Amino acid sequence: MPDELSLMLDPQLEIALQEVCDQEGLESLDQAAEWLTRRRLRKGTVGLTGRGRALYDINDQGGRR
Repeated sequence: MPDELSLMLDPQLEIALQEVCDQEGLESLDQAAEWLTRRRLRKGTVGLTGRGRALYDINDQGGRR
């Protein structure tokens, strides 16, 4: 299994990732792809948990926060 993943980029995707690099001040297309993935995960979490809901770590001892 390779240590790194690489994306097959078509010209349109490469342009979109370069725009993200320029807007967010990122150094590489890989960073832009990671930034977009994290952003999507954050937005998806908001959609699942509802607006303004906090996520808390689960502790091993049980009980409330």
